[in-house]
Amino acid sequence: MILNIETATTNCSVSIAQEGLVVAFKEIAELNYSHAEQLHVFIQEVLLEAAISLSDIKAIAVSKGPGSYTGLRIGVSAAKGLCYALNIPLIAIPTLKSLSLQCQPKAGEVVLPMLDARRMEVYISAYDHKGEELHPTEAKILEENSLSEWIASYSKVYFIGSGAQKAFEVHHQSNISVLDTLPSAKEMAGLSFQKYVAKDFEDVAYFEPYYLKDFMGPIPKKKQ
Repeated sequence: MILNIETATTNCSVSIAQEGLVVAFKEIAELNYSHAEQLHVFIQEVLLEAAISLSDIKAIAVSKGPGSYTGLRIGVSAAKGLCYALNIPLIAIPTLKSLSLQCQPKAGEVVLPMLDARRMEVYISAYDHKGEELHPTEAKILEENSLSEWIASYSKVYFIGSGAQKAFEVHHQSNISVLDTLPSAKEMAGLSFQKYVAKDFEDVAYFEPYYLKDFMGPIPKKKQ
């Protein structure tokens, strides 16, 4: 039994999976982040739904980013706290990897999972029909021809995620399919089980989210 936590975007999502198969699931996506209020409630609800207790959980998996600074901090803090208290392993799942699994591309097709990073920028990576990473995660500015190489090289290109529609408005081609969706703890289940079997764990004390970019807060007002 693995508890999966996804809070990298406005979607607060939790699942419990047994050997990679989801047995309990709860999520809510709101315009305003409600993770601080909802996350631990959802954890209790999925435990009840699965008819288990925290002592039955063998590992905690958390979406590691990139994504919202606030969302990632809340999810990672909760995961690390539970791992420390229960003395169980911590598993980190790349957010864009799990997001890409909401597509089932065929040979000759490519998935470009992307999250809105404000203005005309997205966090983006690329995966083939076998789920193999073709390009590492990066912060990319959307401009004319910025994704043309992918569009020209594949019969169909899936833009998926909160940055998908924005990217499509820049690259309006007939072989692009747009899926405006968010990462979910459902797709984390298989990935976290694979890492558990491989004993691919994180250091609970030192693990930090993958922010990708430095935090840019609001500019303070000058004193009069």
